[in-house]
This record gives sequence, structure tokens and C-alpha cells, in this order.
Amino acid sequence: MAASLYLVTGKVTDSVTRGFLPAARRLGVEVVVLTDRPGDYPGTVVPCDVTDFREIIARIGPDPVGVFTNSDWLQAPVALAAAYYGLPAKDWRAATRTKNKALMRRHLAGLDPVFSADAADVPEDAPFPLVLKPREGVASEDVVLVRDLEELAARRAEIGARRDGPLVAEEYLPGELHTLETLGDGREVRELGSFHTRVSPPPYFVEERLEWAPLPPETGQVLAQLEDLGVGFGACHSEFVVHEGRARLIEVNYRLIGDHCDFLLADLLGVPLHEWILRVHLGERLPAPGAPPTGHALADVVIADRPGILTEAPDAMDLTDGAVRLSYMPQHPIGDRVELTRTNRDYLGTIRAIGPGRPDVEAAVARFRADHAWTIA
Repeated sequence: MAASLYLVTGKVTDSVTRGFLPAARRLGVEVVVLTDRPGDYPGTVVPCDVTDFREIIARIGPDPVGVFTNSDWLQAPVALAAAYYGLPAKDWRAATRTKNKALMRRHLAGLDPVFSADAADVPEDAPFPLVLKPREGVASEDVVLVRDLEELAARRAEIGARRDGPLVAEEYLPGELHTLETLGDGREVRELGSFHTRVSPPPYFVEERLEWAPLPPETGQVLAQLEDLGVGFGACHSEFVVHEGRARLIEVNYRLIGDHCDFLLADLLGVPLHEWILRVHLGERLPAPGAPPTGHALADVVIADRPGILTEAPDAMDLTDGAVRLSYMPQHPIGDRVELTRTNRDYLGTIRAIGPGRPDVEAAVARFRADHAWTIA
């Protein structure tokens, strides 16, 4: 296993199987997959407790050329393993403080103070409404708005009955929700672009649609906060709100954007984005940027409206509707049982569309939805 790139991963995602693994093959790099789910991956696979940096270090063979993960949960242990071998890596401290929402708020208190407390220790004079969320959660899972201490206690008990782990309660930050997608090589941090995000009405925060949009004027404030957190190497997907000229971070996911928007971003920019990310982890500089994208793009999510068995849904496909390029990727196979969670786990699939303008793109997406059915029995 000499001179291999070690890709560390847990649950199977399309970003890994359709993005990074094919990208590594195109780069001509031998890949070894380290995972706690060895039966789920093709190629050379080594079983490993991927949450423990010591186990990752022990499973890596001689002369690795890179150690990489796209998992939220594994950024810190992988950063430590890469640093052990002297390979390009994210700062493990930055990976830890971005994953842990309490640490992130504490670290940014000087730049942007936001009320944040352990959900079990919220004082009576806290600035309600608050957002209750897992301290290290993902995908809007168990994120809910609470109006007072009584509702906070009820929601804590409800969430605690189905999951372990600490919860935090944060000040609700009003404003328009945006993303910032960046990529750094250790010398330069490049802004790849931004999506404007539509979320479901409170008390839940399910992302329903992401539309390509110009970088807000307040983006510099976000970049300053990311720099203060130590974020600057590899891919990063940040979410922030803009309100009255002020940009405030909601969360930082120190990896590539998910839910198939990584493929939309790559298609829109016209670059091999997954290859670019692997290249910086192999020690290369960022390539020269291409021409700015033109036209309009969006990711429109098909969301389950009830629990049950998915009995009808379209397969993955790529098609052209006039001047609009459409792609659809399912996130549940037919026959899968769908539980209604009020989170991104309720996604049945993602429609990606790129076209010359918003009217064309909206019309093409509407036709796609009308031509296909998603049935839950």
C-alpha cells in the first residue's frame, strides 16, 4: 500500500462514491479507503475505527501521499493523522472548534458575540426565542426554535429520548440565509461562490432550495470570522445570515457542501471541483480560477411530506430541457422506509438545474416535477 491516498470515511455518500473516488482515479492516485463500514465500499478497503486518530495512524501504510476525509465528524482525527505523517492538513484545532458549536461561539465572542449556553443551563433572562440544537449536529437534525423555558424543557426531553449527546441553546439570528463556499491550499483561500438558501418556516429549519447568488457585500465579515477560527485549508461550507448590514455565522461545515450541491457547484463553475480538493491535500497549489459563471442555477429538493414506504420515484438522470441542463439524484431508493424528521433526512432527491436565466430554470424545474411522481405509501 505504498504511495497511496488514504480516504477516511464512514457512512456512504454520493460526494465520496460519485465525487472523490472517481476524481482520485482520474488523478491516477492509488486510493485506500479507511472505514468502519468496510462492506459498503469498492476497491482497497481497510477496516478502521475512523473516529480515533491513533487507529487511523496505525492503519496507514508506508509513504502515504495524502490523508483526506469529507466527513463532518472525522475532520479533527484525520487532521491529526495527516499531521503525524507531515502531510498537508487542516488545523485539528480549527476542525474541532468548527464542529463543536459551543467552542465556535466561545472562540468568536470577541468578533461577534452570540448568546450560547448548554441547554441544561439556560437562565430565565436568556434572549428568547432560542434555537435548540445538538452541539455537534448535522443536517438540521433536532434543530428547533423554542419560545420560553417551558418549551425548551419539553423539546430537550423529546430530543433526549431519541439521541445522546449535549445540546446547546443559541440566540436566534434573523436575516437572509446564505452559504459561502471556499477552497484553500494553505497559502490562498478562494471564494468559489454563494447560494441563497430558502428554509422551512420555524420552528424547524429544513433547507428547501439553494439558488446561486452573487456574494453578499457582507461576505468580508464572514471571511474574517473564518480566519479567526483558523479555517483556510481545503473545502469549507459556511452558512450565515445577513441582517441590517451585518453577517453572522450560523455554522461552519469544514468540508465540501453536501446534498448534491457539490455537483451543482462543479457543473456551474465548469471545473473538476473534487479533483481540485484532492490536489490541495496532495500538496498542490490551487489552479488558476476559470471564468466567472454566467446564468442561473439552483438545487430544488423533493421533501417527504409523510412517513411510510417510498413506492414510486424517478431514477437518477441527466437531461436537457431547452437551454437548461437538469440532473436528478435520488436520496432514497424505492422500497426505502422514510421517517418524517423535519430535517434534511427527509429529502427524497435533489433536482439540479443550470440555465441562462431564472425564468428558464424555474420553468424547467416545474416541468420536471410535473412529469414525475414521488409516492409514499
